[in-house]
Amino acid sequence: MNFNHVTQEDLAYFSGLLPGRVFSGEAISTDYDHDEMTLYGHYQPEAVLQALTTEEVSRILSYCNEKRIAVTPRGAGTGLCGGCVAICGGVVLSTEKMKKVLEVDSKNMTATVESGVLLMEFPQALEGTGLFYPPDPGEKTATMGGNAMTNAGGMRAVRYGVTRDYVLGMEVVLASGEVITLGGKNVKSSSGYSLIDLMVGSEGTLGVLTKLTVKLLPEPRVNLSLLIPFDDLDACIGAVPAVLSCGCEPTAVEFMEREVITCAETYLGKRFPDTSADAYLLVRLDGPSTEALRPAMEQLTDLALQMGAKDVLLADTDERRESIWNARGAFLEAIKNSTPEMDECDVVVPRDMIPAFVRRSVEIGRHIGVRICSFGHAGDGNLHIYVCKDGLDNTTWDRAVRQAMDELYAAAREMGGEVSGEHGIGHAKKRFLAKSKSETHMSLMRGIKAVFDPRGILNPGKIVEE
Repeated sequence: MNFNHVTQEDLAYFSGLLPGRVFSGEAISTDYDHDEMTLYGHYQPEAVLQALTTEEVSRILSYCNEKRIAVTPRGAGTGLCGGCVAICGGVVLSTEKMKKVLEVDSKNMTATVESGVLLMEFPQALEGTGLFYPPDPGEKTATMGGNAMTNAGGMRAVRYGVTRDYVLGMEVVLASGEVITLGGKNVKSSSGYSLIDLMVGSEGTLGVLTKLTVKLLPEPRVNLSLLIPFDDLDACIGAVPAVLSCGCEPTAVEFMEREVITCAETYLGKRFPDTSADAYLLVRLDGPSTEALRPAMEQLTDLALQMGAKDVLLADTDERRESIWNARGAFLEAIKNSTPEMDECDVVVPRDMIPAFVRRSVEIGRHIGVRICSFGHAGDGNLHIYVCKDGLDNTTWDRAVRQAMDELYAAAREMGGEVSGEHGIGHAKKRFLAKSKSETHMSLMRGIKAVFDPRGILNPGKIVEE
């Protein structure tokens, strides 16, 4: 892929378009040369452009397409697969300042936002409406647009689904600079090819998202959480299919090991309610009242004890819930804090293969001689497996992490799984995606990329090789 470098003439054009929002050379913050997984490298862009409007994005893309300058769209930079870094140079086009909540439509139960609105900011706009946005990715400082571009999942996906299930409409700028509107407020459509579904999860390789219309749901009035400790890892994971099929409709079913909990305690400086067991399930129930949830709670308690749980701990107060869920939300940062370097495997496998995959990950860590931590969304088969460097020297680490990743992704393929459940492909996971798909499949994706972006300027080097 050959692109033109950004010249002084280009910078002058951008500065005229975006006064005070163009950065080059030493003025570029190092934050823009990586995402949250620094293991995947540092790539300095030639310029960072901070757009405020769709019109600005359109003019930037039209110019860069004509000049054949690579454009890397970027939200908050919280990704975990190198999806928003400028591996081919050129410009980083940041939507971080496009932060307006444009409308909350209570009648149609929708909201329209600019792509830079943070996930943690959005609930404030819904206060008093009785509505909520169900997708709940763990990284609350991510942007709504970034979530859509990676089809982010989260802990509530087992009941409510993932980001794709809530995207009704989009405003997207194509590589040519043309602005298109996909979908709207309609809750369904059978009107031709679903381009909006193609755009969700495309990681900025097909277009730059500027506005998003999402579906909202009535907010549950009550939620209860059950922390279920197991002395045996196999029994813990093995209980998941029974929990999911018992008819209790859990909102979240999370899996965690004691080692990860210990990391979170150290990182947060707070005690977890229970650290006596090797593994835990964390189950959340949503409903109209505590009384309405009581039968499900009692059924889950009986079932868990039958499946080998040591106990079932009820978190029915805000303080108890926060102590558990705050720790769960800190797991990624806690593991990062416990080791000099790490890599992540974000596979998803069929639900009935969850126990086999977790067991296999433990075996892989043992025979390679590397620490592997795991937790994840056991309810939908999306597990996060972290390979940690700890005290290994660089040569041993490079060999170990590569071997571990090869074996983990190979195991997922054997079990009918996929490379990524919610974090995307970026540039870091491309080779695993290529191994998991047929050449026909990859060829079709390359063809789609070529239709949307004939000159290949949009986020080059990501997902597929052009």
